[in-house]
Formats: sequence, C-alpha cells, structure tokens
Amino acid sequence: MIIAKLLSPAPVAGLIAFLLLSSPGLRAQADSESERLGKLERAVDQLQKRNAELEDEVRGLKKRLAAGAEVDANGNQKAKTVSDGKTLLEKPITDEKPPVFVVQGGPEIKLTLGGFIQANFEGGDVSAFEGRFGQTALKDRFRLRRARINLTGEFAEQFDFKMEGDFENSDGLNSNRTAFEATDIWANWHRYPEAQIKVGQYKAPFGLEQLTPDTQLFVIERGLPTGAITPERQIGVELWGQPFTNVWPEQKDLLTYHVGIFNGNGRNTTLNDNNNFMSVARLELMPFKGKIFGQDASLKLGGDFLNSRDDAGTNISQSLTLKVNSDGSLSPYTLPGADERNAWSFDAWLNIGPFDLIGEYLAEDVDGRTVAGHPPGFSDFDPSGWYIQASYFILPKKLQGVVKWEALEPDQVDDDNIHSLVLGVNYYIHGDTIKLMAEYIHTWSRFREARPQFGDDNFDEVLMRLQVMF
Repeated sequence: MIIAKLLSPAPVAGLIAFLLLSSPGLRAQADSESERLGKLERAVDQLQKRNAELEDEVRGLKKRLAAGAEVDANGNQKAKTVSDGKTLLEKPITDEKPPVFVVQGGPEIKLTLGGFIQANFEGGDVSAFEGRFGQTALKDRFRLRRARINLTGEFAEQFDFKMEGDFENSDGLNSNRTAFEATDIWANWHRYPEAQIKVGQYKAPFGLEQLTPDTQLFVIERGLPTGAITPERQIGVELWGQPFTNVWPEQKDLLTYHVGIFNGNGRNTTLNDNNNFMSVARLELMPFKGKIFGQDASLKLGGDFLNSRDDAGTNISQSLTLKVNSDGSLSPYTLPGADERNAWSFDAWLNIGPFDLIGEYLAEDVDGRTVAGHPPGFSDFDPSGWYIQASYFILPKKLQGVVKWEALEPDQVDDDNIHSLVLGVNYYIHGDTIKLMAEYIHTWSRFREARPQFGDDNFDEVLMRLQVMF
C-alpha cells in the first residue's frame, strides 16, 4: 500500500522536480532559459511598438499625399484655392518642386554621359604648320577647339554604341562661327571579339595618329601629313577584331584587323558622291609586350591601305590642307574631275616606361580618270609625308616633354615641301582628365624659299591648350 502511493503519478512528478531543482547545474540551465524567454518577450514588445509607429507614419503620409498640390502637364504645381470666408483666392505654391530624374528608354545595361572641352590660345603665324600662310593666313585668336558631349552604352545582347556631337569653332563653316555637328554615331556588335561588326559614322581605320583619341595625343594638333592624307570620319561599315582573344588570351593584342567600306566623301553627308565605295583596311601587330630595364614596355606596328573612286566635287583633304596655291600655301582639295585614289601608310610605336617614340609614313596616288568623255581636269599627283615624335616624362605621370619633326610633299609643283619642328611640354593635373599643354612650332616652306618674291618662308607659332574631361 505504501509502495503503491509512492509510485502514484503526483508523488513521482514532485520527486522529479525536487531532484531537478536540487541540482546546481540544472538550476542554472533553467535560469538561463528563463532569461532568454524574457529577452524574446521584450524584443517582441519593441517590434510591436515600432510597427505601430510605422503604421501611424504611413497613414499620415497618405493623408498628406491626398491633400497634395495638383500638377499641370509640365510637372509644375498648380496654385491652391483657399477661402478667406468671403471669396475664393488662389494662393501661389512656394513648396519645392518634386525631384527630377532621368532613366534610359531602352534595355541598356550600361549608359554613360560624358564629354570634354579643349580651349586653345593660338598666336604668331597661326596654323602655318598646316600650310596656312600667305593668302590663307590666320590671325591670333582664342579658339574653342573642341567642346563635345557624348553618350555611350551597352546592351545585354552584345551591342555597344556611341553618339557624340561637337560645338567646336570650325574654320570654313558657317562664316567661321560655332557650328554643332555630329562626330561619332555608331553601333557595334561584339558578340565575337574575333569578328565584330561596326556601322555608322566614325573614323575610317587608317593612320595611327588619326586614330589616336583627341584627348590622348601628346601634341596639341595632329600633323600636316595626317591631315592631308588620312580619310578622317566617314559613313560606312566594317568588320574588325582580335583573332587570338579566346585561343591565346594572354596574347590577344598580338593581332588586330579592320576591313571596311565607306561612302568616301566625308562625314555628315546624306548622299554618296557616286555608286562606288571607299575600301579601307588596317592591320596592327604588337610583337612585344613585357619589361625592358625593369620598365613596362611594348612595340606596336601598323599598316593601312585605302582605295577610292571619287567623282568631281569631292573634297579629298578632310583637314582642308592639300591643294597647293599659287603662293605655296595650302587649302582644301576639291576634285575638278573624277579620280581614283590609292593610299597606304606604315607606323611604329615604341614605349619604354616614361619614354615613347612614334613614327609614321603616309603616301597616296591621286590619278585622274575620264568619265563619259570628260577628262579629269587635273594632273596626277602623289602626296606623301612622315613624322617622328619622341616624348619623355620629366616628372613621372605629371610633366612631359615632346619633340616632333614632320614633313609633307603635296607633289603638285616643284619644291612644294613643308616641314615643321614642334617643341612642347604637357602638365597632367589629373591625367588626361585635366591637362595643360604648350608648344612652339617652327615651319618652313621649300616652295617660298625657292620663290622669295612671295615673302617669308619661315613661320613661328605658339600654341597653348586647356583640356577638361567630364
């Protein structure tokens, strides 16, 4: 009987509880569980309180929005109508306008707005190095050389694009007033790095100096040979790529090719001059990229070819500097009759740390052709030119000295060579983003040297530039 009572449920439960509470370790564990439960209860209370506060804020915000000012079609707040107890009055709104934001209209995965400004001071024999002397001479001036704004983007479908316009002060356009015009407008399909397709308006792939971006040149202006012979911007399409990108990734820059066809009569033109197209090809090699004397070093080689059949009235010197005038100065060469042109060039760029050595040779055959019985109206000529340029960072990545020697032979009359020597210094305030440039350019004309009756044959100019990118 006694044993049965001891084994009944109530006494057994009490005994178990007594044993648990009498054990120090078990007592501590129970206390710890109790504390955790208390903390959880307090946290739940705080969350409930904060939730109630947020609900009050949301209700208040909804009331303010419901009573907010109306907005007209232009996004401006309309005047509120209030009452003074007798009449209805319109009370002007003094609150700040809602913030304005811009989003892309298409499915671009990347969209970048940028641009740059290049402001020049040009003094002395301005642009004499381009053949601007005698009857084509220019006066001292401040010049907004380039003021560009551009938009670039990329799509998930392996397309990228660029749209750019320029507010530059262009010589010979709109009575020498500022003119806005398109520069680069193109789209590029880059699904396969070995074979990309680019279409639109951009620089035809011909000439190292011409293809070097305006903001990355070591001299203020491109040389006369580049301006006279390279085709500059054209409208067309090209196939280009780097064949070793996937098969030999560490040597992807070893070979780059470009092959394209273009209208051949310049940029921002809606019509082609004829039913023929300009064919352009460029091949770039980088046979060496490594270390020399412990400095990063590379050697880059390039070659170009161009063929074009042009009709009368086509300007074949996009930089306005190829036709030899009676006094030896140069001006745009607009064809008096049809022609066929073949041009080629070779270039090399050696870089060893702070030192760069660049050279390029360019040549062209301009041969007249008879069309429908009409003779070309000019004699064949073969312009050619070259330059060699060396630069060195006196202060690493800050102060750079540059020297350049160049020559052009238009080959239209005897002794029509023009030579120039450039001495310059560049100060990189913040890389190419903010840069100051200053140059002295000495130019001499063989034509005028052989014909002193036309006046001076040596010319001097000072150029300075401020460049700001954004």
